[in-house]
Amino acid sequence: MPPYIGRFAPSPTGPLHAGSLVAALASWLDARAHDGIWLVRIEDVDFTRIQPGAGQRILQQLADCGLLPDQVPVWQSQRGAAYQYALDALIRADLAYPCACSRSEILTVLAQQGRLPARGQEPVYPGTCRAGLNGRAARAWRVRLPEDAGQPLHWCDRWMGAQSQVLSQEVGDFVLKRADGVWAYQLAVVVDDAAQGVTDVVRGEDLSSSTARQIALQRLLGLPTLRYLHTPLVLDAQGEKLSKHLGAQAFVAGRQSVQAALCVLGLDVQADTLPELLAQAVHAWRGSRLRALPAAQAPRPA
Repeated sequence: MPPYIGRFAPSPTGPLHAGSLVAALASWLDARAHDGIWLVRIEDVDFTRIQPGAGQRILQQLADCGLLPDQVPVWQSQRGAAYQYALDALIRADLAYPCACSRSEILTVLAQQGRLPARGQEPVYPGTCRAGLNGRAARAWRVRLPEDAGQPLHWCDRWMGAQSQVLSQEVGDFVLKRADGVWAYQLAVVVDDAAQGVTDVVRGEDLSSSTARQIALQRLLGLPTLRYLHTPLVLDAQGEKLSKHLGAQAFVAGRQSVQAALCVLGLDVQADTLPELLAQAVHAWRGSRLRALPAAQAPRPA
């Protein structure tokens, strides 16, 4: 069994809000409860959404809450060569192909097929360019899902329990590199998790729908399958999850914010100082049902 290595990987599109702190704290607690290593990775690969200075502010917010990484943070914007190497490997294995479709063209095809996505859902790629571009210019690169993608991909989430997704029906061949040259989140996160030796991913429930895609990419690249835990979301007064693009405000760093985040995680601990609070929280996490780790799947050959 490899040692425990966890990570918190925020996007610097603004400062952390209360929901982000819940995910960061859960990730830190899980690493500390398992005597593991905790990493921070700044996912600034999407230059179209980055807010200048947000990455450094996030690191300071974490430090002010006593959440210090065990290694120097990694910045995805410096990792393009690694993502290209992975994409090239998939291309050589005929597991990735160029795509000429725009979003509007994809929606037009899906409308003709009666498969338009519901509000808030991503469209399922209809496979238009799977057999070739037919003389059109390539815009993006997509993964070529294997034949078994028509069967449910199963995994066990440590918080949410048994999960499954049929990738061919619910996602389709998803993007690895966008038309604007930005590396897709799914590829970048899989490559970086493997490079950093991550064994456990603890993050917000809103990212749980990405898990099947990431497991599929791990398998295609011959990488280990990780363990996953998705934490509850913090909701606003309208019942919507807190998010930066909806104007969620930065939390005020300190003991009270950490205390509130612990309550969301179901940990009822009290202390007069932040160090004492964090120490008690680690002890409480060790004693919770979340302490047990299911075995991660072995890596598949490339």
